[in-house]
Amino acid sequence: MKYEIQQYTLCDGWINTWSIEESGVSKPLVFDSKEEAQKELDDFLQEIAEEIEYGEREPENGYDAEDFRIEEVKDN
Repeated sequence: MKYEIQQYTLCDGWINTWSIEESGVSKPLVFDSKEEAQKELDDFLQEIAEEIEYGEREPENGYDAEDFRIEEVKDN
């Protein structure tokens, strides 16, 4: 099983907004485990919180953890 981090967007609802570039091509970022995805999300949110704390980012430009979820990637 593979997992992805989904973010709630007003236009598209829950979608994977995370990507990785390989050989100049952008593709959705997926993880081998739910724990790996959760760690990536936790690290991201911590980094944003630190940027706000140090004045590198305005508080209104932060993220709410409730706007993210981890879901199993469905085969299409």
